[in-house]
Amino acid sequence: MGVTASTDDTLLSLCIDRAQSTIENYTNRVFESAADTTRKYTPIIDRIGSGMGFNGDLIDDYTIDLNYDLISLTSITNGDGNAVPTASVITLPLNFTPAYAVRIKQASGYFWTYTGSPEASVSIVGRFGYSLTPPANIIQATLRLASQMYRQRDGSPDLGNSIISADGSTIVTSAMSRYIEALLKPYRRRS
Repeated sequence: MGVTASTDDTLLSLCIDRAQSTIENYTNRVFESAADTTRKYTPIIDRIGSGMGFNGDLIDDYTIDLNYDLISLTSITNGDGNAVPTASVITLPLNFTPAYAVRIKQASGYFWTYTGSPEASVSIVGRFGYSLTPPANIIQATLRLASQMYRQRDGSPDLGNSIISADGSTIVTSAMSRYIEALLKPYRRRS
């Protein structure tokens, strides 16, 4: 971008953070995970469309839909407070990361259960995200979008501003360039 002074370092940092957040929202993914986190799940099958009023996280009797990418699994506490050994589960898809679901092996003798209320009774601890470090295309898209955001400080029409052409017509620019969208398209996750 031709920036040589450090006077805009705070603004540049803010632009990078905003670009990262924009890309994560656009793709429905978090692209880096620095630490384990705990997420809670409801071990009942989603029957909201059946009129029964249940809204759970089970895909079937053995599989929890994570709703987030999972890089690595650390531990599981079932809804009854007992641990489910990680050797008794598999992540889906098999042999690939990130995972979108955790499935109890049918021969393990374990099953999803709860004591009392089922809501958010299962705890899964692990690295939730697409990867430990972002892929090169995501880094490139983040820097490119941050650059567009940075150039907005002086009113440049890079992002979401209108341009007046030579004949006086108004041209509305895209909020995200086609190049950035092309970089991000393979990473979009259906919500």
